[in-house]
Amino acid sequence: MTQISLLTRPGCHLCADARAVVNAVAGRTGVQVTELNVDDDLELRAEYGDMVPVVLIDGVQHGYFRIDADRLQRAIQG
Repeated sequence: MTQISLLTRPGCHLCADARAVVNAVAGRTGVQVTELNVDDDLELRAEYGDMVPVVLIDGVQHGYFRIDADRLQRAIQG
């Protein structure tokens, strides 16, 4: 089963936008979403801290900053 990870941080307005997109796509496709705060994990912060929000699909970076719903859905179903 496909897994989406949404990497965010508190107070990030782009993260709130991405959360809405990811949750909408997840609701349509039935995939599970895990949200992680990059500041809680040194490795995540080192790799993705300057790029939040970041979407990973099965651990592979799909996108960052602004998330396109149609592109995300195609990648999940694809």
